[in-house]
Amino acid sequence: MSDTKKELETLFQELEYSDYKWIDPESIVVSQWVRMKCRFGCPEYGKTAACPPQVPSIAECERFFQEYSVAAVFHFAKVMERPEDRNEWTKGISEGLLELERRVFISGYRKAFLLYLDSCHICSTCSGSEKPCFLPKQARPTPEALGVDVFATVRQIGYPIEVLSDYDQTMNRYAFLLIE
Repeated sequence: MSDTKKELETLFQELEYSDYKWIDPESIVVSQWVRMKCRFGCPEYGKTAACPPQVPSIAECERFFQEYSVAAVFHFAKVMERPEDRNEWTKGISEGLLELERRVFISGYRKAFLLYLDSCHICSTCSGSEKPCFLPKQARPTPEALGVDVFATVRQIGYPIEVLSDYDQTMNRYAFLLIE
């Protein structure tokens, strides 16, 4: 796997991704409570094709992560001057990460799969959960949609993350790229 990592690190650098760490997908913390926070607290629950309840069960998500031998966790930090700017910021990052996923895929890693750092905002207006996704090739779930306890997972590899009380604080967001 070290040759794989070296090859992919060259690609990451080429696409200007420098703040990442490798993680064994078996150490990704998956918890039912995360899905409950989606269901009871997220305004996007049930409104997009990449959010619960349109995603696999927690048990299926745990099995899914076990099918991979390595993952890269990408860190993005930002202070938002205006809360409404967050979606545009994360959309740009997601578009870049989709290109990274595509490049990893065409490099021979056929199972490459990205988890966005925020809800899918690729389309300006989502088709919703009842209609087919407008861009299914680009839709991806967040780690939380798949039950990932992002706080516990990134803390074990030394990344910062805290619950924020105000928008003038630095937001630490994470995207996951699963690779086999």
